[in-house]
Amino acid sequence: MIQLRNVERTYKTGAGVTYVLRRITMDLREGEFVTVMGPSGSGKSTLLSIIGMLDDSWAGEYYLLDQAVHKLDRKKRADLNRKYIGFVFQSYHLLDNLTVYENLDVPLSYRNISRAQRASMVAEILDRFQIVGKKDLFPSQLSGGQQQLVGIARAVVGNPKLILADEPTGNLHSSQAKEIMELFKKLNDQGTTIIQVTHSEVNAAYGHRTIQLFDGWITSDPANPPATSPEAVAR
Repeated sequence: MIQLRNVERTYKTGAGVTYVLRRITMDLREGEFVTVMGPSGSGKSTLLSIIGMLDDSWAGEYYLLDQAVHKLDRKKRADLNRKYIGFVFQSYHLLDNLTVYENLDVPLSYRNISRAQRASMVAEILDRFQIVGKKDLFPSQLSGGQQQLVGIARAVVGNPKLILADEPTGNLHSSQAKEIMELFKKLNDQGTTIIQVTHSEVNAAYGHRTIQLFDGWITSDPANPPATSPEAVAR
């Protein structure tokens, strides 16, 4: 489903160029539940942003469902994102001035979907996530766990093939976190591919495989042993 080949991300600084990601090469199959782990500053969120097409300033090759993302312009990447990808953020990113219903309708409004079909899709997701009673509330009227649940509902309302989750339980207490992770597992069992970034070993255990990043390098990936380690480069 996803192939990355020598993907790199740099920032220009006063001292020169700083690498955030180095020679990232990895493959993910459709239906996998993959965890990306590593210390703060290792490049986890940057990698997720590149896969989610929220970051354009990178080099290398990226294929999504056999489409060469690295050859597409920004508009075509945005179209691909809306068609196939749902993003779950740690800080929810709900629109404060919109109700739960309206927040769920937003991603559908960018697609060529009739108003009646959108209403049906939102109604279905409200029922699926058991939040029908919250549909007219604003984010400020919800608990943290409820806001994250709405954030996940928004990510999946358009039936994406891929969900990207960046520290999805970082702001939640343990029982809420377990509820969210069980929901991810259920979605994955139904065929949705998931990539999560997390510091939690408990959350990582829900996935099929764990990729470790350190200083922008992949240091461990059971499916794709790193061809070049940072230690080898240093030597």
